[in-house]
Amino acid sequence: MINVEDLSRRYGNFTAVDRVSFQIQPGEIVGLLGHNGAGKTTIMKMLAGYLEPSHGRIMIEGLDVVQQPELIQQQLGYLPENLPVYPEMYVADYLEYAATMRGIPVDSRMDAVYEVIRQTQLQDKALQSIATLSRGYKQRVGVAQALLHRPRFLILDEPTNGLDPGQTQHMRTLIQNLAKTATVILSTHIMQEVDAICDRVLILRNGRLVVDNKLDELRQSNRLLVSCDHDAAAVRRILEPSTGITQIETLGSNNKYHDLALVIPEGQEANQLSASITTQLVGAGVSVSAIHAEKRDLEAVFREANASEEVIDAA
Repeated sequence: MINVEDLSRRYGNFTAVDRVSFQIQPGEIVGLLGHNGAGKTTIMKMLAGYLEPSHGRIMIEGLDVVQQPELIQQQLGYLPENLPVYPEMYVADYLEYAATMRGIPVDSRMDAVYEVIRQTQLQDKALQSIATLSRGYKQRVGVAQALLHRPRFLILDEPTNGLDPGQTQHMRTLIQNLAKTATVILSTHIMQEVDAICDRVLILRNGRLVVDNKLDELRQSNRLLVSCDHDAAAVRRILEPSTGITQIETLGSNNKYHDLALVIPEGQEANQLSASITTQLVGAGVSVSAIHAEKRDLEAVFREANASEEVIDAA
């Protein structure tokens, strides 16, 4: 387990990370989101033992990152923002060199190199100079070096940067497979990446943690979307006495049907309320063509998190 407590990092008078706390359970894939300068990379560097916190502490499997960095780094795979590759080296030679630096025994070193080449689909590039590779292939070499020692914890900063759609899909599958034996933290600017592979999301703004929740829970909304042949006022008159629904927004209308958003009263469950609402509306002579709970996408959650912080900052 990774346990981050009251973590801060300052550079002179500038606070890059401001009292951030979270826990990550074994096998989770956690996405770290935020605008440029929000503190994502700084947190990753502290988790990897590359930077020391100004305040707070990081415990990984009961070990303090500051006090016992080498023991933790033996279990850690890290893809930093700037790729840790030597352009003049061949891919296979570089990975063998990285395996040597990782302390992988000589008799199993080449097996480890062959395995990460296979995992990252670098077979056709293994005997090429890294300098001749595209950005996407260089990124895969960076991921390969992070996997050589079969780490229990993976920290990946923009792992799909520069990959084409096919390569991106392969990388998603690889990360999901790795999570069967490792805990994964990844940072990305691409919301679809987090939506596709993460279990949980941490959103940072100005160095502070503003969202920490499971994706399934974040996608839930407090609104029901209804399409029917009565307008908002008529629907409210029917439903308010029995359901307590008072807030109904008209999203759109055509000649016959109105698309409405009904705010679910606190403490009520969307699925049960949907059945009750449908029964009541149909019983009152309303034609209902659709009803379902609203699902928010991650971009909407991200906008809300940052908008709420802007209000707080301005106050």
